[in-house]
Amino acid sequence: MELTYTMQGDYLIPDLALSEEETHIGKYGMLRKTYLKNHRKGMYASLMLSGKLTEHLAEIDRTAKERIERITAKLLTSSPAPDKAADPMGWTGHMNNLRHLAEETVLAELVYS
Repeated sequence: MELTYTMQGDYLIPDLALSEEETHIGKYGMLRKTYLKNHRKGMYASLMLSGKLTEHLAEIDRTAKERIERITAKLLTSSPAPDKAADPMGWTGHMNNLRHLAEETVLAELVYS
């Protein structure tokens, strides 16, 4: 690795830049980042310095979304929702409950571990 320098007054300042791709990090990626920053400082620093933090957060976010959808579908087969047309509020409450159960599982297993 070859470094280049820029003269600033009497000092040579290294030309350092982070290689940041435009990666969208969603809710679960941001939750993981906050958890790492507050509770796993060594891992956070290691990922940041190696340039793999955004890749890690994007992967966690993608995996969490997939697992929530899969768990919600499994819960829906084991506990069917009421008819949406006959009881829209009951259907909404049931689906929200299933989604929260799935999210709670994923947060414990994937984001906060």
